[in-house]
Amino acid sequence: MENSRKVTSDQIIAEMHRTVDRLAEDGADRGDIKILARALRELRHSFRVLAEHKGIRKVTVFGSARCLPDSPSYRQAEAFGREMAGKGWMVVTGGGEGIMEAAHVGAGQNLAMGINILLPFEQSANRIIAGDPKLIHVKYFFTRKLLFVKESDGVALFPGGFGTLDEAFEVLTLLQTGKSKLFPIVLLDEPGGDYWRLWREFVAGHLLRRKLISPEDLSFFRVTDDMAVAVEEILGFYRVFHSMRYVGKELVIRLSRPLPGGALSRIRGEFSDILASGSFRLGASLPDEGNEPRLADLPRLIFRFNRKNFGRLRMLVDHLNREHA
Repeated sequence: MENSRKVTSDQIIAEMHRTVDRLAEDGADRGDIKILARALRELRHSFRVLAEHKGIRKVTVFGSARCLPDSPSYRQAEAFGREMAGKGWMVVTGGGEGIMEAAHVGAGQNLAMGINILLPFEQSANRIIAGDPKLIHVKYFFTRKLLFVKESDGVALFPGGFGTLDEAFEVLTLLQTGKSKLFPIVLLDEPGGDYWRLWREFVAGHLLRRKLISPEDLSFFRVTDDMAVAVEEILGFYRVFHSMRYVGKELVIRLSRPLPGGALSRIRGEFSDILASGSFRLGASLPDEGNEPRLADLPRLIFRFNRKNFGRLRMLVDHLNREHA
């Protein structure tokens, strides 16, 4: 809600208590209550673990648990994890075997984090993250999906089955509908592979051709079989763009460095279609951002976004980053 920033944590917790009490008043089914209780318990523990690593960039890696250690995709994921960890990023996976293990092998235990789903098969923790306090166990896929993207600064998808495709469309849906902050998505084939190339052909040939998505929606992701290109796609997203936040009716994009001369004029000329009203302006931290003092000194691009053209918003981020290419 618009004034949610003015509501204190104590008030929100009090409302949660009232909601729980109303379950009894409603005569809620015991099974439904168990789902809520388990989800709340898992999320509380998960938020506590994530809080210990706040401020560290994180990339979430998805891919098949069935990928064998001698396969090209496994080696690609291992190299990707190593490169991202070398840049100081944490590597978050489902904590299982296959691609998940490979990314953790590359990252090393210190920068590996796992969010493991409890299944009757195929999902025991891999040898890198097993027993680590950064390994979170959850029962439900919906809580797991929330945790994967809650603090993720990028997503890398490797070949996989139903689960991987579900995760690919999940993160794209979140970006397309504005239900998540913007972050880069890279779909990484093994060298010379065609898994994601054929997927992109399906998306363009069936979804875009039938006008079920918009052309700018294709800007949310990049397909490559080159690990170095994948790493640059994620790191380059933060070359100028730092983070974003809504403050009332305005969208505030924090910048890691000032824009060069003439940049604001070019933005006004190329992206006026995403404005709800007014224009773009450069500015400093707004008063309502006072709860993030570590970001106070970053310059800002401030405007009233129409909260509709999120693909174009991603294109604006790419434009900002090209200004310092």
